[in-house]
Amino acid sequence: MLRTLLLDLDGTLVDTLPDLTAALNRLMAARALPPFPPAEVATMVGDGVAVLLARAFAARGREPDPEALAAFMADYESHVAVESRLFPGVRPALDDLAGQGWQFAVCTNKPEGAARALLDSLGVLPLLRAVGGGDSFPTRKPDPAHLLATLARAGGEVAQTVVLGDHRNDVTAARQAGVPCIFAVWGYGAPSMAEGSTAVARDFAEAAAIANRLLPPSR
Repeated sequence: MLRTLLLDLDGTLVDTLPDLTAALNRLMAARALPPFPPAEVATMVGDGVAVLLARAFAARGREPDPEALAAFMADYESHVAVESRLFPGVRPALDDLAGQGWQFAVCTNKPEGAARALLDSLGVLPLLRAVGGGDSFPTRKPDPAHLLATLARAGGEVAQTVVLGDHRNDVTAARQAGVPCIFAVWGYGAPSMAEGSTAVARDFAEAAAIANRLLPPSR
C-alpha cells in the first residue's frame, strides 16, 4: 500500500491569492464596491467560494446578489492561473516523495472543476491520484467525510495517510478522521489555526521530511 499525502490546495500547494483577489475585486468593481487588498482576502479564504463571497459582501455592508456566485466563478475559472503559482519547493518535494513511494491527492473546498483547471495549468494534475473538491461529495472540510471520500477515490488507507494544510478546517477534518496533520505555516491561515495539528512545517521541504518521519517506509 502506497503512503498518501493528502494536500490542501489554496495556501498549501498553490499561492492562489493573486488570482482570487483579482477576480473578487472585478466582482466588487462591477457592483461599484471598493476593492480588497490581498491580505484581507487571505482571511476570507478556506471555506469555499460561497463563504468567500458572503464574507466579502458583508465587509461592504451587503449580501451577495443572486448573480454574484455564478459571475465570480465564470470570471475566476477564466483567469485561474494568471498569477497563481506553486509555492517554493513544491515540485521537487513531490517528485522526491513519489520516488520514495508516496502518492498524492488534493482535498479542497474549491469547486473541483476550478481546482482541476488550476492544477492542470501548473502541471501538477498528472501527479495526483485524486482531486476532491468542495462540490465533489455531499460534505466538505471540516467534515472528515470529505477527506475520507477523497482518500477513497485515491485508493488510499487511513493508516497510511498524512494531511498537509494551512487552515483549521484541515486540522479538524484530519483529527476527526484519525489522520495526522501537518500545518503549513507558509499559507493563509493564522498561526492559531495550527492548534491540534500533529506537526508544523515552515516550508514544503520540511513538510515532506515530517511526513516521512510520521510514516516511515515499510521494511
